[in-house]
Amino acid sequence: MELLTAAAAGDEQAFVQLTAPLRRRLHVHCYRMLGSVHDADDALQETMLRAWRGIGRFEPRADLSSWCYRIATNVCLRMIEQRARREALAVDAYLQPYPDALLSPEDEAERRETIGLAFVTAMQLLPPRQRAALVLRDVLGWSARETAELLGLSVAATNSALQRARDRLERERRDGTLARTHRPSSDDAEVTLMSRFVEAWEAVDMKRLTALLAGDALMTMPPEVMRFVGPAEIGGFFSSVPMDGRLELIRLRPTRSNGQPALAAYVQESPRESFRAYGLMVFAVQGDRIAGITGFAGYPELLPLFGLPAAID
Repeated sequence: MELLTAAAAGDEQAFVQLTAPLRRRLHVHCYRMLGSVHDADDALQETMLRAWRGIGRFEPRADLSSWCYRIATNVCLRMIEQRARREALAVDAYLQPYPDALLSPEDEAERRETIGLAFVTAMQLLPPRQRAALVLRDVLGWSARETAELLGLSVAATNSALQRARDRLERERRDGTLARTHRPSSDDAEVTLMSRFVEAWEAVDMKRLTALLAGDALMTMPPEVMRFVGPAEIGGFFSSVPMDGRLELIRLRPTRSNGQPALAAYVQESPRESFRAYGLMVFAVQGDRIAGITGFAGYPELLPLFGLPAAID
C-alpha cells in the first residue's frame, strides 16, 4: 500500500517497484497476443507508460495485476488493428520464437502449451477480439463478465467469440496445418533425441537424421509459405537447400524457445571467416520422435534475444 500511495503521488521509483513483479508475465501476455518478441517489447513499454499516467486514478480495492492486464490487452488490440491497416501479410509474418529465459520462473505453466509455438502460431489466425477472449478466459482464467467488460461486448457475444476461437484452434490442430504441439515422453528422451539430431547433422548423415523424424513430421519456415511433410521431404530440403546441403558449414548450438528445444544455426561463408549467426530451429517432440520443426532462417537478429553471440569460431 505504501508503494501504491507513493506511486499515485508521483514517485516514479515506487511505481517501478510496484509493477516489477508483473512485467515478465505481462510481456508473455503481449507475446501470446502478438506473436512477436519485438512487438511484445513495444506493447509492454506502452502498457507501463499508460499505467504510470493512470496510477493516480487506480482504485486500491481493485487488483493491480488485472488492471495492468486490462491495459496491456487494449494496447495489443490496438497494435493488431494497426497491422490490419497495412499491406496484407501472411498469418505468421510477425511470428518469432520466445526465449525460455524470458519466461516467468515462478509460473511453470507458461512453459507448457499456452506458450508453445503451436498455440502462439494458431493465435495469429484469430480476429483480435476472439484472440483476446481466448487468452483472457482460457489462459488467465477471467470470468465471462470481466472479459465482456474489457472487450466492450455483451456476455453472450463474448462467449460466442470464445467458442469460435476454440473451434478454430481445434480445427487447425486436427488438420495439422500449423506447428506441432510439443509432448515428449520425458525430459531425458528429449535431451537424447536432440543430441542425436546434432550428431547426425555434424556427420552430414541424412539417413540417421531422418530416422529421428516422425512419419508425419512437419517443417515450416515462417513467414514463407513452405510446408515439408515427412522424413523424405524434410531430408530432401536439408540435403540440398541450406548451404547447398553442405551441413558441415552450419554449426548448431542448443537453446530453448517456447518451452521447447531449439537449435541456433551459424554459417561459415568461407574458410577464413568465423561462423556467423543465421537463424533458429524450434523443435516439437512427440514421444521419442521429432514431430515438427519451425525454422526461422535468415534472422540473425533473433540470436541475441537468446543470449547467443553473433559469431562463433
